[in-house]
Amino acid sequence: MRPEVQTFVAAGPLPDWDADEEEIDGRVNQLDAIPAPVTADEAHALAACFGPDDCYGVAWSLLHLIETSPGPVPPVTPPGAGATEWHHTLWNRWGNR
Repeated sequence: MRPEVQTFVAAGPLPDWDADEEEIDGRVNQLDAIPAPVTADEAHALAACFGPDDCYGVAWSLLHLIETSPGPVPPVTPPGAGATEWHHTLWNRWGNR
């Protein structure tokens, strides 16, 4: 896994809307540092980084980066009861391929 992806994943899930601007900007910079396309392993690791909301659109950027991976993109099985809205979105966009 490339260092840029490791750095993003190590920072944990995206913050929610209550985060300060500096924290959100930091995550955007980390995300922007990851060149596309990502590998399947990187996509799987990045899929664990969705937060509780869309983080002012940053979650959509994360989703689009994950989608640069050669398919199938995780999760490849239907999301379970505790899955986030982002895992449902990934399943709806890629899981049925």
